[in-house]
Amino acid sequence: MRQERRLPRNRQQTAFRQGVPGIDDILNGGLIPDRSTLVRGPPGAGKTLFGLHYLTAGTDDETGLFINMGEPEQYLREDATAFGFDPDAFELLDLRPDEAAFTQEESYDVFPTQEVEGPALADEITTALNDVKPDRVFIDPMTQLRYLTEDPYQFRQHVMGLFRLLEGTSVVFTSQATQATPDDDLQFMSDAVIHLDQTNEYRTLRVSKFRGSDFQRGEHSLQITDDGMVASPQLSSETQHSTDPQGTLSSGVPELDALLNGGLDRGTLTMLTGPTGAGKTTTGLQFLKEATGRNSQAVLYSFEENERTLLQRADAVNIPIREMRDDGTLTIETIEPDEMTVDEFTQEVRRAVETNGVEVIMLDAIDGFQQSVRGAETKDVLVTLGRYLRNAGVTAIFVNEVHAITGDFQATERGISQLADNIVFLRHIEYQGELRKVIGVLKQRTSGFEHTLRELEITEHALSVGEPLPNLRGILTGTPEWEASTETTPHDDAGI
Repeated sequence: MRQERRLPRNRQQTAFRQGVPGIDDILNGGLIPDRSTLVRGPPGAGKTLFGLHYLTAGTDDETGLFINMGEPEQYLREDATAFGFDPDAFELLDLRPDEAAFTQEESYDVFPTQEVEGPALADEITTALNDVKPDRVFIDPMTQLRYLTEDPYQFRQHVMGLFRLLEGTSVVFTSQATQATPDDDLQFMSDAVIHLDQTNEYRTLRVSKFRGSDFQRGEHSLQITDDGMVASPQLSSETQHSTDPQGTLSSGVPELDALLNGGLDRGTLTMLTGPTGAGKTTTGLQFLKEATGRNSQAVLYSFEENERTLLQRADAVNIPIREMRDDGTLTIETIEPDEMTVDEFTQEVRRAVETNGVEVIMLDAIDGFQQSVRGAETKDVLVTLGRYLRNAGVTAIFVNEVHAITGDFQATERGISQLADNIVFLRHIEYQGELRKVIGVLKQRTSGFEHTLRELEITEHALSVGEPLPNLRGILTGTPEWEASTETTPHDDAGI
């Protein structure tokens, strides 16, 4: 049984960069030095590319050795160059059989293959290790040694002997596992196990074992681009912590602020909910306008409208998001259906918050979000994202569409209302043959709020909110009524 090697005390917490963007975050800083890591996955999952990242991620005084038992050397160097790696940044030991192995003269008539090739391979590896003295070794694939041994016991002995030979060196190796030849033995012997997988829709990475350190569990999104491999770790609600933000975010509309007891408390999550055409996006844009006007960085993630449409809509109601975008206070990100996975999107949010200092985020809308990101349940992702944004002190506005234009009231149709600190609802009502809009507050967790409805009107000049409508009844049941002959109705002098 192989004993686990103990790291010297002064290296116990040393991070050893793996090289793939995002993976060091999943591994809480990187690989542990002088340990062995198995990278496993089906053909085409990116195992060799993973190794190229690893070999070229070292510092200038580190050396790398690629022990190749699979692809032709020419192909490896061409692939490395195509992804932007320097093929001269590491030494390559090519242990593939040459063409002479398939000629009659080189066939083994007396001795089994393993008796002839095994010692020769061991000698070549030993010589290369002595000559190169590598800090990083990549073996691709280790399972090739299985065909040079008589039985599983001999294979394990060979691998353990190779690990002993490589003590003091950080090793990454791959396996080509099948149902007929599983690699459970390699998983037991390695210090870390990383699984790469792919489907028709997306690639994933998962860590199942990492001796000596904690790591981020679960499946993480993986991309292969022209520049190589990129991992997008799952978002954790504990990733970011900030001091509690102070103050409120005004809408710039006094009547709307009155509904909200002064505005939205900073660092909270607000859901703007209502049917199509009720004014949800316009109301959200009004808050973004005021945020950027007070020197807060904001970002709008639009899942349903392109940037051109958003700009035209904002121009029509005199909300200057074009100027906000041009002066750099507002970033507009439009996301097409099936463009990215959930992890890729949440990484975009993390970069906005942690790198760009964004303080206000608007997500428009949850329906489009569900259609545009892949790989997880919408509710679970929104709950985690909401907690992360609160912990980061970010003021978040999520737009949610309910499909019933009139009728019985529903805050949401997915059971996600509990994730919001504040719920502002917008409704259509029919009054004297006209379809009009009203706005109200259903919940405001951190402060009081006005318990009345107000009429909402969107004109070419601005978003306008009227005086309270105390005589309006039945809006939540879907049958609004006006009480008494002295009622205040929409468009009265006391109204808008």
